[in-house]
Amino acid sequence: MPIEILMPALSPTMEKGNLAKWLKKEGDTVKSGDVLAEIETDKATMEVESIDEGVLAKILVPEGSQDVPVNQLIAILAAEGEDVATAAAGKGAAAPAPAAAPAPAAAPAPAAAAPIASPAPAAAPAPVAAASAPASNGQGGRVFASPLARRIAKDKGIDLASLSGSGPHGRIVARDLDGAQPGAKPAAALAQAAAAAPAPAAAAPAPKATAALTGPTADQVKAMFEAGTYEEVQLDGMRKTIARRLVESEQLTPHFYLTVDCDLDDLMALREQVNANASKDKDGKPSYRVSVNDFIIKALALALQKVPAANAVWAEDRILRMKHSDVGVAVAIDGGLYAPIVKKAEQKTLSTISNEMRDLAARARTKKLKPEEYSGGSTSVSNLGMMGMRNFTAIINAPQSSILAVGASEQRAVVKGGEVKVVTQMTVTMTCDHRVMDGALGAELLSAFKGFIEKPMAMLV
Repeated sequence: MPIEILMPALSPTMEKGNLAKWLKKEGDTVKSGDVLAEIETDKATMEVESIDEGVLAKILVPEGSQDVPVNQLIAILAAEGEDVATAAAGKGAAAPAPAAAPAPAAAPAPAAAAPIASPAPAAAPAPVAAASAPASNGQGGRVFASPLARRIAKDKGIDLASLSGSGPHGRIVARDLDGAQPGAKPAAALAQAAAAAPAPAAAAPAPKATAALTGPTADQVKAMFEAGTYEEVQLDGMRKTIARRLVESEQLTPHFYLTVDCDLDDLMALREQVNANASKDKDGKPSYRVSVNDFIIKALALALQKVPAANAVWAEDRILRMKHSDVGVAVAIDGGLYAPIVKKAEQKTLSTISNEMRDLAARARTKKLKPEEYSGGSTSVSNLGMMGMRNFTAIINAPQSSILAVGASEQRAVVKGGEVKVVTQMTVTMTCDHRVMDGALGAELLSAFKGFIEKPMAMLV
């Protein structure tokens, strides 16, 4: 029986992707684990491995195709012993149906008008697919699952054979693993409830989003300017996603802002001592070089532990309070930005944070980060101090509940003890989600951060 190769979901929020390149051509033999293609998501270019063996009978979506929906049929694999021509012809006739699916999506107005409701179309087909093939997830003992689902199952120790898939033809997708425990079978009612839940939830905010997002069309904007006086730059997936998520964050998250000045003289002195005592490798290079930003990450992580009520995220009908301080750090790249996460930052030394951030930033600039490396966290740091910005405000990266905007460190004349003294200071502004924390709680968090920055020795003990 021909094996269908579907557009994989490479992250929990992925709905579409670009098929950048096929690494196998029609007629090639494919083994399990072979890399079939390169897929561009909004954040990275990732390799897709085959989970089956056979011969690549037909490629239905050519390389270079943009905005291919998740779970669309992209190729056909002829199983071992199966006639390649028959497999290609049989599935090739059925190919236009899934290929035609992107046509409605080409009219972006409905999706742009209600971005909050956008997850609903992706979730809606789930009950139909599950109902049509409730027991067809395995054929001959084989379990059909997306690469992301397989990765999550492997990390969590979940037996995929114990799950019922809600994807096309019973395929197990990432959402089927939500709440699953190692060796446990999720009740069918959970899948049905999860599939049915998005409809009313998405319907409620749609009118607000539609009203707020209605604006001039591209043609109307272009008509405001004389022809030939501008150049059109097409948006890539990352820029589209950044635009959509920032609009959603501004619309749905009630922001408030708190600003404080932090003295850095003690921190600068300690940083110099820490770097001076770094061990050298065989080439004489220091094993680490701690930056001011590394101190900021550590200070924010410890502040979240000191004020645990602020180490939380909004989850519609509840608040999720985190046990560890996972801190995102904005990294600018060409055409956008990443916010890789320093996991359990409160437990890590400054040298560890420094080396980890160096690695994350380097891979962010080449778009080689894994989805789990830039997902999660309750807060982020956005530092524009190196660009000379004295102070600014930042928009929260939902579902996080705060973001710290860090300005430049500079010498300022400050009155202390009735005398004017020159002090090295930086201004930081924390943006807070008012649903998670009120003003007093936000102020407590920022005060705790200031305390660690101004008495940095506390970060070393």
